[in-house]
Amino acid sequence: MVTENHQLDSELTLLDSSQSPLNVRAITLSLNKQDSELIACRLTLEVTPQLYQRIDTEALFNLKPDARNQLSSQKFLAEPNITIEASLKPDLLPLLAEHAVNDKEAANYIFKLSQEQPDHQLLFTENWLALSVKQQQESGEIGYTTLWSYISPENLAQASNSGEEIAAGIVNFFKDWTEANLSVKTQKSAAKMLQDLDKFLTEISDINPDKITQKIAADFPENTPDNNLLDTIVNFFKIDEWAFLEIPGQPALQLPFQGENGKWNCYARARSEQNQFVFYSICPVNAPENKLLAIAEFITRANSGMILGNFELDFNDGEISYKTSIDVEGDRLSFALIKRVVYANVAMMDEYLPGIMSIIYSNVTPVDAIAQIEA
Repeated sequence: MVTENHQLDSELTLLDSSQSPLNVRAITLSLNKQDSELIACRLTLEVTPQLYQRIDTEALFNLKPDARNQLSSQKFLAEPNITIEASLKPDLLPLLAEHAVNDKEAANYIFKLSQEQPDHQLLFTENWLALSVKQQQESGEIGYTTLWSYISPENLAQASNSGEEIAAGIVNFFKDWTEANLSVKTQKSAAKMLQDLDKFLTEISDINPDKITQKIAADFPENTPDNNLLDTIVNFFKIDEWAFLEIPGQPALQLPFQGENGKWNCYARARSEQNQFVFYSICPVNAPENKLLAIAEFITRANSGMILGNFELDFNDGEISYKTSIDVEGDRLSFALIKRVVYANVAMMDEYLPGIMSIIYSNVTPVDAIAQIEA
């Protein structure tokens, strides 16, 4: 493989999916070629931390929250600038190759499009896959890499003979992502990410997504479900006439639930090694950033005095959930125990959902929201 690098250090205007401009500084452009065929085009960009907040919030450059692996626990600072390395989607490489045979021509063509055809598809952020996002701080470089860097754009461009490499990359991503046992919420994110990835791979390559899912499941033996525990959970929901989806390769189920005050998704998980059953209700709306503290106060007040279960808030994406669980070590998981865990859970989400909605959409204070519910 041959790599060509071209230094830029110039302002470049890109567009998001709504065609709103995004002014960035392009630092370098590189092309990877295999037997004279273009297999990757990478663009290194520099943005201010303020602009990164927009990129992060809107998941531009395909920066899905669940597709990131943190390099450290440190947060981005208000300065210096943040560097993003992105790769052009493989299905658009032929379009670039038509107008450029080397790195300099490719750079000139992209900048020419920015001036003359600003709505060209090569300039949309959704057509670029962010590989890494980093910031150089006094303590060192911090940030994260993404699923796309594990898969490698070069493998995507040669998908017909790189299926094993792609599958191995996804496996390695999830291994690094989970580090230990998957939680229910992490498993939910993994399943959603796999669904999105299946669709993406199907659109741009002839890789069979089912084979990738099977390989991921095969490479996580520590998460192989205990048949007795999981079968008991599955049988309960069948007998209780719940609709549900078994999450591929993992001891977890996704279940929709309709309450009196709304509809939301639930997740049931068998933690075999710990002999535990965990059940989550996921609030149908996430708390926006400007309401995180209010929601945090609300669920703290709601949790006070709760006997079975508790509310949780993910400050990264604003997800609100209610968790119930039971440990059956030395005993067995009976239908009666499952029913108690499940219905206590959905009852609490249904009871407190109006309060959550009133805080997010009607500016009701946490104190008043709790008072209205508990009255």
